Amino acid sequence: MPLLVEDKKAIIADHKVNEADTGSPEVQIALLTKRIEQLSDHLKTHQKDYASRRGLYQMVGRRRRLLNYLQKTELQRYRAIISKLGLRK
Repeated sequence: MPLLVEDKKAIIADHKVNEADTGSPEVQIALLTKRIEQLSDHLKTHQKDYASRRGLYQMVGRRRRLLNYLQKTELQRYRAIISKLGLRK
């Protein structure tokens, strides 16, 4: 279940830091968040799909590491991305 090209371009355009940006932590976190949401919906209907569940756990861990990195290096950018994506309360 990869992201559609249009969705991916829209996410990149919405979260990029500069014009040539495709790999900043903000973009990576936003893309992972979208994929995590899609996979979570899939697992609600297919509870015994353990291989996809493992992939979900790996994506959540990767997003957590990116958020930790951003929190240690650029606290303002971290706060901006979590508020924009609604990750923390």
